[in-house]
Amino acid sequence: MTRTSIVARMRHLRTDDTGMSTVEYAVGLLTAATVAAILYAVLNSGTVTTALTALVERALTVNF
Repeated sequence: MTRTSIVARMRHLRTDDTGMSTVEYAVGLLTAATVAAILYAVLNSGTVTTALTALVERALTVNF
């Protein structure tokens, strides 16, 4: 490989941004996974589980 071809390849790599969409996708996926983990932790906490259970029980015992 000649010096000219190496320099040309380096210029191309500096200006080429084809990988940007992959990085953005990875960041979005990581953010979604983090939000899901936080939501899972909150919904499985004792207070929220008790409140949701009481809500469902109340909805099922309503007289029409």
